[in-house]
Amino acid sequence: MIRAYKVAEHTFHLELPDNSPLWNRLGQYAPFEVPPASDPVFSLAVVRDLPLKSGELVYDTPVEPGEPVIKLYRSEEGWMFEMAPAQSRPVAGRMCTGPDFRRGELCIDSSHTGDAVFCVNNSLMLLYAFCTATAGTLEMHASVIGNSGKGFLFLAKSGTGKSTHSSLWLENVPGSELINDDNPIVRIWPDGRIIVYGSPWSGKTPCYRNVECPVGAFVQIRRSGENRMTPLSLPEAYAIIYSSCSGYIVSRDMGDGLHKSMEAAAVNVPCYVLDCRPDSEAAEVCSTEVLGKTYE
Repeated sequence: MIRAYKVAEHTFHLELPDNSPLWNRLGQYAPFEVPPASDPVFSLAVVRDLPLKSGELVYDTPVEPGEPVIKLYRSEEGWMFEMAPAQSRPVAGRMCTGPDFRRGELCIDSSHTGDAVFCVNNSLMLLYAFCTATAGTLEMHASVIGNSGKGFLFLAKSGTGKSTHSSLWLENVPGSELINDDNPIVRIWPDGRIIVYGSPWSGKTPCYRNVECPVGAFVQIRRSGENRMTPLSLPEAYAIIYSSCSGYIVSRDMGDGLHKSMEAAAVNVPCYVLDCRPDSEAAEVCSTEVLGKTYE
């Protein structure tokens, strides 16, 4: 069975056996389901077996505690990925692709359903990032709040307080809604629009909304004993966007595409750093700056 999904106007296919129990565990994709496309951006098929292939290790993710492990190898036929839910866990799945990443085959090596879902999600995210890099698309690591018709992306390393700050907006800033809590998509369109989209990937917080809105600001969250909002220079703005984008650059075209998109975002969207405590005042300081609203 093939099902198609559209995320940030990019359509991709997922192929599983009709009776696979995984379909019942992938409900997060339902809001994004569309009819199959004649020319999807990429497709992923889950297969029973993949021949073991040797290859050159070209990327090994820097691992933080509790974070997944992704390794990328270059093979004669294209590329191979190995993935594990954590550094202490064995490899749960292997994915092979051609040189252009447009067709992936995933073999799940674990008998645990949770590991299988992990492998499907990460394979789709990887293919998405690679195949849309030249199409004005940034797959980001951020928490996004919508308010007043715009989306505000909070950027930081895992565990620094992105989700906490979004929660403070939900509790203290009227009109706020959560768009995505970990992996939104930002697209830079040829007409100059910069739009943030919800996605079927949202980390530990289930928030799989097929919604979109113009980007209002990028805000880097830093822990501090005081609440202070500071506008960033262009090089500083580029740096925080660069550090929050997913994907690995494996070709000049891919690097040029990502650089062009990140530059456009940094030039055209206000960027700030918020030094803050995890309290209501932090949300008020941030929202006052980016929304232009004050509190009594």
